[in-house]
Amino acid sequence: MGSEKAVPITIGADDVQLAELGYKSEFKREFSLLETIAFSFSIMAVITGMSSTLSLSLPSGGHVGLIWGWIIPVPFVMCVAAVMAEMTSSMPTSAGLYYFSAKLAPPEYSALASWITGWSNIMGQVTLLCGIDFTCAEMITTAIAVGTDGRVTPGTGPTYGILLAILFLHGLLCSAATRVLARMNLFYSFVILGTTIAAIISLLVCSRGNRVSAKDAFTLFENETGWDNAGWAFLLAFVVPMWQFTGYDSAAHISEETAGAARAAPIAIITSVASVGVLGWIQAIAASFAIASVHDLLQTELSLPMGQLYLDVVGKNGMLAIWSLTTIAQFLCGAAQGVDASRVVFAFARDNALPGSRWWKKINYHTRTPVNAVWLVIALSALCGLLGFSSTALTSLASASVIGLYTSYTTPIFLRVTSGRERLVPGPFSLGWWYIPIGWIAVAWVVFIVILLCFPTVQAVNAQDMNYAVIIAMTVFIFASCSWMLSARKWFVGPVPNVDDRSSTVTSTSDKS
Repeated sequence: MGSEKAVPITIGADDVQLAELGYKSEFKREFSLLETIAFSFSIMAVITGMSSTLSLSLPSGGHVGLIWGWIIPVPFVMCVAAVMAEMTSSMPTSAGLYYFSAKLAPPEYSALASWITGWSNIMGQVTLLCGIDFTCAEMITTAIAVGTDGRVTPGTGPTYGILLAILFLHGLLCSAATRVLARMNLFYSFVILGTTIAAIISLLVCSRGNRVSAKDAFTLFENETGWDNAGWAFLLAFVVPMWQFTGYDSAAHISEETAGAARAAPIAIITSVASVGVLGWIQAIAASFAIASVHDLLQTELSLPMGQLYLDVVGKNGMLAIWSLTTIAQFLCGAAQGVDASRVVFAFARDNALPGSRWWKKINYHTRTPVNAVWLVIALSALCGLLGFSSTALTSLASASVIGLYTSYTTPIFLRVTSGRERLVPGPFSLGWWYIPIGWIAVAWVVFIVILLCFPTVQAVNAQDMNYAVIIAMTVFIFASCSWMLSARKWFVGPVPNVDDRSSTVTSTSDKS
């Protein structure tokens, strides 16, 4: 080993803007526009979301819940995405949402708004990763059951073991260098898109002799939730698209690794949400035509009803082929989400907001990525995975991730349309005066959906059937509130600038032998 020498390097417009926001550049900007879009698209992987949540949408209205329960939330989600894109264009930093809240809130509430947003986002990020990897584990157990003709049906213990193995592999992948991550996510998106198209074609073509009528596919309503009110039962179908439409804030969290971030990040947010909305609806329609009996499908002994649907439509070999690709897509989706979650933890720790922040904000010398933050996310996800021993694990994880993420989404949006109207300096992507009605629609929608997702899927609940999302959310809320009241309000000031006075150069450390 030799001595380290500081080398001045002229920086570009991205790093100058980041310095104006208060942060020095610590990452390599190796995500292009296409790779940034691919990153957000990969986290919202269409084929995997639909495959893992059929057991949630079908009970809530049958064919109606599957098709209309998907498309109705899309315009409202686009409103959330549009305002988020505008804020990201103005303030492209890995701190993302909690940075937006700090800058748009009145000065006396800046730190508190940042604290609430940051903790909500971390809760959502961790439970989202756990939910993705838990369903990946269930996909593997489903494939094992089908491949052995039901002779081997792994229970909750083996499923949790598979979850831990998946999380460990994701920890290794997410610790890679930025260049590697960018190329991998481009590959992820092609696999996910190709598998989605193959699944849609297979369902439509191979179900030709057993398709339901167009009338039934679009209008047949069946309530299998246990709730007496049909309208309420239908609303519960919204949990599926809302879980699917999470993670598109990832474009903001990797903005410090993106070239032309002020333009690329907002484009990625809007493009990924719109494309997932369209593709998801097409897949929902294809699945609805192929489902001959909602009740019979929900009685399957397989972990995931979509596996049974493929088995009924394309046979054992065809099902295993499509299911293998779907499982791979889900694994890749989890890998992308692991990167996103680690960047949130890193950014929050960079502002000293987490216990042990000095460890979680470290950048690995070799990869130039926050490896410590990656493994913290993996450990927390493994802890949340213990919910897999309840029968409503997916509902709880999906609801918790939506509650956490959308609370963090809507806090800066609410501030944008109230106290922050004059505080935001528009970037390349701007909504003009439309941000006011679009922002209020987004806020109203999120308030409604958060309340909705706190309810269980059945009226009479027990320890196995209850929605644990409320417990997860309240645990994080109580911890964050007590921390704020007892300590953080005295020292946490929100985003902490770490850039020095130089505006034209940064210091790079090179190790020379």
